[in-house]
Amino acid sequence: MSIKKSVLLIVLVLLVDQVSKIYIKTHFVLGESVEVFEWFKIHFIENSGAAWGAKLNDFLPISENTAKVILTVFRLFAVAGIGYWLYDSIRKHSSKTLVLAVSLIFAGALGNIIDSVFYGILFNDSISQVATLFSEEPYGGLFFGKVVDMLYFPMIDTIWPDWVPYFGGKSFSFFDPVFNIADTAISTGVGILLVFNKKAFAHKTKEEAFAEDQDLEKQ
Repeated sequence: MSIKKSVLLIVLVLLVDQVSKIYIKTHFVLGESVEVFEWFKIHFIENSGAAWGAKLNDFLPISENTAKVILTVFRLFAVAGIGYWLYDSIRKHSSKTLVLAVSLIFAGALGNIIDSVFYGILFNDSISQVATLFSEEPYGGLFFGKVVDMLYFPMIDTIWPDWVPYFGGKSFSFFDPVFNIADTAISTGVGILLVFNKKAFAHKTKEEAFAEDQDLEKQ
């Protein structure tokens, strides 16, 4: 996979991700939900922490603001590392499967970083109101943005039968996480690496690498 195709894929994922987030921020109130299908809803939430809404200050004796800065800086270093991995993979003519997977992971990570770094100074808050882009009263500062999530798939939402030990009468739902396009890209990339591990990390012969060099020169 050439660097041009990789960049095109990254730009496409970022475009869809950011357009969807900006639309949700400027058309939905925080917590608002629209049912598309019984098993799929557009449900607007914001995540100021890591995966599953976890926050560093839940585990460490630090303030929420400090935890947010640490998490954002960590994400920036992680994106830089993934970006180098992608560059190195293309430079070494790694398999198309590996380059595809890393491109998706990089695009997804970068998409969420944009929220974390810039959304706090671009939007006012969405509590009881629809947010405004380029607001004169932004809800945070640089590095203090919240990640916008909206894709919700409550495929199962029911009550355990009374005869089930311990769980009887309690509610049960699947799939609870609310996520976004960037998260989907990351999960897809990781899934490709797990499922097609041997193909992704296969070593190429000198002849195959030379053939790819010739193809790149022609592009």
